[in-house]
Amino acid sequence: MSTRIKQAIPVTPDVPRHIAIIMDGNGRWAKRRFMPRFAGHRKGVEALRGVIRACAERGVTHLTVFAFSSENWRRPQEEVTLLMELFLRALENEVAKLHENGIRFRVIGDLSGFSDRIQTLIREAEALTRDNGRLTFTVAANYGGRWDLVQAVKKLVASGEPVSEAALAEHLSLADAPEPDLFIRTGGEQRISNFLLWQLAYTELYFTDALWPDFDAAALDAAIASYRTRERRFGRTSEQLLTAS
Repeated sequence: MSTRIKQAIPVTPDVPRHIAIIMDGNGRWAKRRFMPRFAGHRKGVEALRGVIRACAERGVTHLTVFAFSSENWRRPQEEVTLLMELFLRALENEVAKLHENGIRFRVIGDLSGFSDRIQTLIREAEALTRDNGRLTFTVAANYGGRWDLVQAVKKLVASGEPVSEAALAEHLSLADAPEPDLFIRTGGEQRISNFLLWQLAYTELYFTDALWPDFDAAALDAAIASYRTRERRFGRTSEQLLTAS
């Protein structure tokens, strides 16, 4: 086996570098408790706070969460309005805490759909935390995987570069991050719902029936434990992995 191939086979680390999460089940969590759906979203913010902390403590370097998809605008107007208010309050109240803990914050998606106030807070938060290196926490908001591919193609065509996989990847929203090692979806659904379509090509998928507000550090550890059992071959055989090691 050539040296080049040996170097190209990644070793599965004990802890994934990059975890991507669809935080599903907030509304159902609230409904089961005879509470308004928005109460589930508020509880979901608390769960996210704990997961960010747990990822940083376990050595995860990138955490990307799907907070609001480009399709979520179709939800009832009252719920969308409350979600925007929750996003605004989170930006006002949580960013300073992230900064104190050495966490970089960023948002990917079509930000033009948000209010001027939200856009300003996003820019300020990204600027404040830009140099933090403990964990990069990315929120996908008004984001869709197809939108990401289209905007990347437009940028590539405008640049005049020759079209290739590598050139296209450089224009995607997460171009400066490693591709996710582990994808988690809570809430019992088993699909990726237009999230990071390009980046999840070789990601290990983990689905759990736990609703997002109930997802805690122990649930994260269970997902990571499942990840550790996976053999990440990237198109190669088990024998090639053994030879490379």
